[in-house]
Amino acid sequence: MKLIVGLGNIGSEYEKTNHNAGFMVVDRLAEECGFTFKNRGCESDYAELRNTTDKFIVAKPRTYMNESGKAVKSLMKKFNIDIHDVVVICDDIDQEPGKVRLRKAGSAGTHNGLKSIIAETGSQEFNRLRVGIGRQAEHQDLANFVLSRMKNTDEQKRGLEKAFEAILDYVNGETVDRIMTKYNG
Repeated sequence: MKLIVGLGNIGSEYEKTNHNAGFMVVDRLAEECGFTFKNRGCESDYAELRNTTDKFIVAKPRTYMNESGKAVKSLMKKFNIDIHDVVVICDDIDQEPGKVRLRKAGSAGTHNGLKSIIAETGSQEFNRLRVGIGRQAEHQDLANFVLSRMKNTDEQKRGLEKAFEAILDYVNGETVDRIMTKYNG
């Protein structure tokens, strides 16, 4: 069993904000694959998805971004999922809009959701798919930037689409290494 987690903040005031890129990608996956987030538990809304060989739990934590690790840890425990079978989708200020990057492990950087997951699981060894949102303006506070609405530029749309295609490839059985080769850079 594998776990796909889109990071974001719950509530209508956060919809379509830069920080909710992960939610947007898994919402698109749900739309494309025909499932809904019906289950509520493990501090998440989640659904089960199957392909011919694997079963996936696709989740949106209800903990808010800075405590995402609680939901991830709870889902991993409930479904007996190994840390190497976790893919976290999140925004990334260090990449330009339109860019995505998949990595098998690494630090959280400045991302509080990833910091929470590392703290709760005790590991950096999970896959993360980062969706570029770019940096805030020089005069803008980082928190205000990530919580501001996406401008819906062509680059932002392209980045969300690439992230969706990458996670769809994963669901369809593609390896993380091949997805990295195809989409990174």
